[in-house]
Amino acid sequence: MPATSLDPTIAARLRRNPDGLVPAIAQQYDTGEVLMLGWMDAEALHRTLTTGRCTYWSRSRREYWVKGDTSGHVQQVKAVALDCDGDTLLVQVDQVGAACHTGDRTCFDADVLLPAQGK
Repeated sequence: MPATSLDPTIAARLRRNPDGLVPAIAQQYDTGEVLMLGWMDAEALHRTLTTGRCTYWSRSRREYWVKGDTSGHVQQVKAVALDCDGDTLLVQVDQVGAACHTGDRTCFDADVLLPAQGK
């Protein structure tokens, strides 16, 4: 991963995993719907903050990707928050079309796991 132009005070707050990444949860800004989880490094966060479109790091392809560049299903960034531990980002977006690579609106609607009754 390349060097970054991210503000050093923000970069210092990021608590990255051993691969230098932080999970980024994408949430629909006006409904609270959780859309997907992607991964960002400092440069992906910088690009997200400066372009207004979500940029993620692909762990499988080992490259940056901007949500919607190939599918048209863009994520317009409304706000970005860093959690209290500095190890997770919440990216509030206006999602156009599907967020999930399967074509579903969200990645979290196919396999709902229910707790045991009475527990």
